[in-house]
Amino acid sequence: MGVFDMFSKERSRERNASRAINKYAQSPDRLKAMQTLLAEGSPEALYAVMRRFGMLYDKTIDDEQEKEYLFDSLVEKGGVVLEPLKKYLLAAESISWPLRVLDKVVATKDEVIDVLAEVMKRHEPGYERDPTKKIQLLTHLAGIKSPRVAQLVAPYLADMDMGVRYAAAEALLTQGDEATASEPLLTVFVSAEEESLRLRIRIADGFAELGWALGDKRAEVEKRLPDAYTIEARGKEPARIKKKPAAKD
Repeated sequence: MGVFDMFSKERSRERNASRAINKYAQSPDRLKAMQTLLAEGSPEALYAVMRRFGMLYDKTIDDEQEKEYLFDSLVEKGGVVLEPLKKYLLAAESISWPLRVLDKVVATKDEVIDVLAEVMKRHEPGYERDPTKKIQLLTHLAGIKSPRVAQLVAPYLADMDMGVRYAAAEALLTQGDEATASEPLLTVFVSAEEESLRLRIRIADGFAELGWALGDKRAEVEKRLPDAYTIEARGKEPARIKKKPAAKD
C-alpha cells in the first residue's frame, strides 16, 4: 500500500469515526459508519468504533439498538478485539458496555481480572472528579467469583467517594470470603471518620445474612450499630450481628 493509499484510508477512518459518534446524525448514517469501521477490522478502526459506547443519543431506543448492534458485532469478532478493547477500557470514562464485551471475548475469568486490575491501576483509591468508572469496575468485579477479587476491591473501602466505598463493600459481601473481607469491612464500620449510615447498614445487613463473626470488634461495632440490628452471642460462640425481629423483611 502506497503512502497516498494509507493517508486516504486514515482520512476515511477518521470520517467514519466522527460520524459514528455524531449525536446529530441520523441513526442509519451512524450504523453505516460503524459497519465500515467493523469491516476494516484494524486495531485502530475497532478502537474508533468502540467510542460509540461513550456517546449518549437523545433517542433512547435508537441509542440502545446501536449499542446492542456494536456489542454483538464486536463479540462476533472474538479475540481480535481484545487489544483495542484494553486500550478503550483504559481511556474511556464510562465502561459498562465494554466490560460486557470483555466477558465474551476472553476465555477465563482470570483473564478478565487481569484486564480489570490493569485498568484499576489508573484509578486507585483517592479523589477522582468522576468516580463512575471506579464504581463500574467494582460492580463488575462483584459478579466474578475469585479469591483475587477481594484483594483488588478492599483498598477501595478507603476511597473518598461514598459511592465507591459502598460498591467496594457490596463486592466484598457478594464474594462471601469472610477470611479476606471481614476485617476491612469491620474497620470501616467502626471508623469514626465514616459518616455514611447507608454504608454501615449495608455492612451490618451483610454480616447478618452471611453469619460472619465480629471477632475482637464486638464492643466497637456495638457503639455504631444501626437501630435495626443487635448483637447476639450464645455461650462460647462468637458474637454476630442479627436483624431485630421487627426489621426482618
